[in-house]
Amino acid sequence: MKIDSHHHFWRYSAEQYGWISDEMDELRRDFLPADLEAEIQAAGIDGVVSVQARQSKAETADLLALAREHDFIRGVVGWAPLADPNVGDALDRWSGEAKLRAVRHVVQDEPDDFFILGDDFNRGVSKLESRGLLYDILIFEKHLPQTIAFVDRHPNQPFVLDHIAKPRIGEGSIEAWRGDIARLAERENVACKISGMATEADWKTWSEDQMRPYLDAVLESFGPRRLMFGSDWPVCLVATRYGRWVDTVKNWADRLSADEQARIWGETAAEVYGL
Repeated sequence: MKIDSHHHFWRYSAEQYGWISDEMDELRRDFLPADLEAEIQAAGIDGVVSVQARQSKAETADLLALAREHDFIRGVVGWAPLADPNVGDALDRWSGEAKLRAVRHVVQDEPDDFFILGDDFNRGVSKLESRGLLYDILIFEKHLPQTIAFVDRHPNQPFVLDHIAKPRIGEGSIEAWRGDIARLAERENVACKISGMATEADWKTWSEDQMRPYLDAVLESFGPRRLMFGSDWPVCLVATRYGRWVDTVKNWADRLSADEQARIWGETAAEVYGL
């Protein structure tokens, strides 16, 4: 079974998706299950994990509704108001939703680079483990040191790092990121998505050769057992077609054993998210 562990759906509106800039004009339309199903069928992907794209309980409810309607949506990473003292009530209202597997907050967009260490936010995160929910970590490279401290506050909470922490691939910067990634990977409760990389490079000129050192670094740090494929569709479309990213990861992973490839293409996501 091959799983795309990271993609989004939305009905576009400028108000709700203000992060979609003029240079991302291609994303200013609806992206719905029928669009993605055509892509995954062409690429040989069997199922997907749908991830929140805006900070809204309504969007979480919408994603869960889509997941109930479409079997290929195996799991949902929703949003919940983790810094709210009443977040437990919100989480409990979704307790019957079997496909809600994780929650995520867009930490990368917070003006405070140390938001992830805030007491209110951490109190909310501490309520996830008992409810069987993972937390997806969305950060930039600059947030890695404080993210390590954050993970250490929750040693029994399962985490998934999105987009390999968005290193500065376009600048060719790797050493500081690689060191921090290795330190984060020492925490066995953290898995990592091979996703969102092409958009951190030059959208028009990136190459597979440019991606390999970063892919090699997360492989060395996390090992295949804690790595999972993700497309970041449709955001990836500003830099790559769906099939091209699948081929990029396939070409890189072909040197691995069949068992190692199976982990990256689906087994890790199925195990970590409980799909």
